[in-house]
Amino acid sequence: MFSPTYLAQSKCHVTLRKHKRSSEKNDREPSTATSPRPTKRSHPNTLKLGDASALAHPRTRRTRTPPALINPSTPESDEDDMSSLEERLGEANAVVKADPQRAEQIYKSLLEAKAANDDELRHQETALVQLGQLYQDSNNAQGLAELVTASRAFMSSTAKAKTAKLIRTLIDNLSAIPNSGPVLTNVLSENIAWARTERRVFLRQNLEARLVGVYLDGEKYRPALTLIESLLTELRRLDDKLVLAEVHLLESRVFRGIANMPKAKAALTSARAAANAIYCPPHLQAQLDLQSGILHAEDKDYKTAYSYFFETFENLSSRDDPKALTALKYMLLCKIMLNLPEDVTSLLSIKLALKFAQLRDVESMRAIALAHQNRNLAEFETALRDYKQELSLDPTIRSHLAALYDTLLEQNLLRIIEPYACVELEHVAQGVGQSRATVEKKLSQMILDKVFYGVLDQGNGWLVVFDEPVIDGTYDAAIQTIEQVGKVVQSLYAKSVTIA
Repeated sequence: MFSPTYLAQSKCHVTLRKHKRSSEKNDREPSTATSPRPTKRSHPNTLKLGDASALAHPRTRRTRTPPALINPSTPESDEDDMSSLEERLGEANAVVKADPQRAEQIYKSLLEAKAANDDELRHQETALVQLGQLYQDSNNAQGLAELVTASRAFMSSTAKAKTAKLIRTLIDNLSAIPNSGPVLTNVLSENIAWARTERRVFLRQNLEARLVGVYLDGEKYRPALTLIESLLTELRRLDDKLVLAEVHLLESRVFRGIANMPKAKAALTSARAAANAIYCPPHLQAQLDLQSGILHAEDKDYKTAYSYFFETFENLSSRDDPKALTALKYMLLCKIMLNLPEDVTSLLSIKLALKFAQLRDVESMRAIALAHQNRNLAEFETALRDYKQELSLDPTIRSHLAALYDTLLEQNLLRIIEPYACVELEHVAQGVGQSRATVEKKLSQMILDKVFYGVLDQGNGWLVVFDEPVIDGTYDAAIQTIEQVGKVVQSLYAKSVTIA
């Protein structure tokens, strides 16, 4: 006897075979109608088996599940999310000036969200840049440093070129904050280590070049030179001309900072050679011209230095670069050092310099030029004291103004002692407004340099001035005659040795 379960399964198998034969028969017969033939309604059990066979057969039509049931995230919902991100970004930009704290919270919430597509990723990049600008405007160096560190996870999903651009933008914002040197050094060191771990070679090289600039601004010349040597070795192997030119320029500035002028000139020559092999960006060309002018000014070639500074000023002014003010100050310095202080006023009347004419930096150079024109040491000291912030921070201006001060002091001393054959040192010191020790030291230096002829009588506190000795030409003629006679004697001796 067979069980009911066995009989039911046998019945299903028989029905399945019948349905399969009918399906194969239909496939062999050509179809003459455009619509399928109606089929006879089957038993519910056979309908289920028929559905199973239809799913197995390739020619059988099957019903698909609607897309809305498969994936609940529709294009309409994506557009809503993207528009909401865009609206939040616009809201933050609208309140960034009125309520910076609210804007900061919105920017941070945008960065914490997970981007689902490229448009949302672009919105997050914009939020990152805007938040960095917000921290720069509020001089929040620590917040900006934390932003750079926290954004590494976000940047890991972006392209390497875009990551390098974003990090450079944030570091530019950080470097623009006053007194941010220590924080900037730590941020650069941490990101260099991160770039080395992530094997982002070009980003690491750019960050190391920025770190050299930070060391240079802080007058840390030894670690700067150590980093430059390793960078140059790697860049020469990779043949990256642009970064190589920038590093050679930094090397020239470092050597100039330690007063090694031959190596500074050699490094600048290497930088120009690397820049000439590629398209040189305008900002790099301006830096090269500025460094060339500084080195020529160190050699007292102020005319050539002025031409380089003028090229730099035109280049930077055309791009509204704030560093154009530095080039203008160097131009005014060259005019003063060339004993042409009256040209300062005419130089400030040109079109490019008019927008800088009322700034304190320019006013300081105008005061120095006026004091030099009047040869008034007291006015010079007053200008140095009133504009200490503008004149003493720049090492180039500070060194040249120190030399100008010595020159002006010499001119004042010569003007006072000129009518005297013997004068008291106390009277000379009162005339120039300096202490007796300072005047005595300067007069002794002038005597050794043969600026004038005299003797310091320290016991009596006098300065005895001599007239400049008149050189008699007879002595020079006698010496030349003796030299010629010696040559004749030597030639006669040589001939006598030959004859013998």
